[in-house]
Amino acid sequence: MNKEKRTYRFIISGGGTGGHIYPAIAIANELKLQYPNAKFLFVGAKDRMEMEKVPQAGYKIEGLWISGLQRNLKLSNVVFPLKLISSLIKARRIIKDFKPDAAIGTGGYASAPLLRVAASKGVPCLIQEQNSHAGITNKWLSNKVASICVAYHGMEQFFPAEKIVFTGNPVRQDLLEIDSKITEAQQFFKIDSTKKTLLVLGGSLGARRINQLIEKELSFFEENNLQVIWQCGKYYYESYSKYSSRNIQVHAFLNRMDLAYAVSDFIISRAGALSVSELCLVGKPVIFIPSPNVAEDHQTKNAEAIVKEHAAILMKESDLDADFEIKCAQLLGDKNLQQSLSKNIKGLAKPHAAKDIVSEIEKLISKK
Repeated sequence: MNKEKRTYRFIISGGGTGGHIYPAIAIANELKLQYPNAKFLFVGAKDRMEMEKVPQAGYKIEGLWISGLQRNLKLSNVVFPLKLISSLIKARRIIKDFKPDAAIGTGGYASAPLLRVAASKGVPCLIQEQNSHAGITNKWLSNKVASICVAYHGMEQFFPAEKIVFTGNPVRQDLLEIDSKITEAQQFFKIDSTKKTLLVLGGSLGARRINQLIEKELSFFEENNLQVIWQCGKYYYESYSKYSSRNIQVHAFLNRMDLAYAVSDFIISRAGALSVSELCLVGKPVIFIPSPNVAEDHQTKNAEAIVKEHAAILMKESDLDADFEIKCAQLLGDKNLQQSLSKNIKGLAKPHAAKDIVSEIEKLISKK
């Protein structure tokens, strides 16, 4: 197929959280590189963050009136059937008007009706699952789509084995060469190059329990001669900014994650799917503290898949008070452990995930 001359049309749906949105954008960016003349349309859920983030990335998006069913009895569940019917009707119109060559879903409410309609109209469909425990939308779509790209082994428990392709998660490409950015990162963060640096990540919104832990352990970090780059989240910045000092940097958000990773020696992080994939690429010793408040406890399952390969340390929130200083001190004092964790987690990286996913999309188009 001539990528330069023909104008291919790709429709992409994924949203609700950054974990669905950013892989969708990464796939679109790679498709744009491979198909310079391609047309793109994103479909999201009205009032969700994709309606802001996708246009910021330079793509057009249409919104569906859709949300998920709540696990407890709520009034919003009463209108769910109306939302679903409305979304299916609008999805049919979108597919008819846009005439996509392929439809790609990365999870989230809107991808369910969009890809269901696309598949029924004979449009080649692919979904990408970021987590080690499949989301409800992707499980629901799995029998309708032609290909399922995954980031963890053992996904046959959720999807038809013959459709699964192990690609990894698409991640930001500026993380591929962080070793060359160490000097720039030291200057950017104005840190002491003679001290070890701990990077603390709780996601853009922050993680309350991790913030409480870091606040409690500030003296422990000082005793161990650590300097800390602490991303506490925008909701918590007002509460924790008072701790900023020469050795403790408190940030609401980190705009240069590549430099933050480059300058760090150790990392404490949640275990969202994209964070895990990025940390594999970065290859630093990591302590995962998964959020227990996510569907199917999938962050713990994500972290366990890495720990099983002797590539990270896992600490549950319930064990932090009793075990954190013990395990952290062991890591800080054992260079062999540090090197082993770094080597093993880097071995799990999939730096070409976006290209591999696009290759699968190309196969679907060529069969059409």
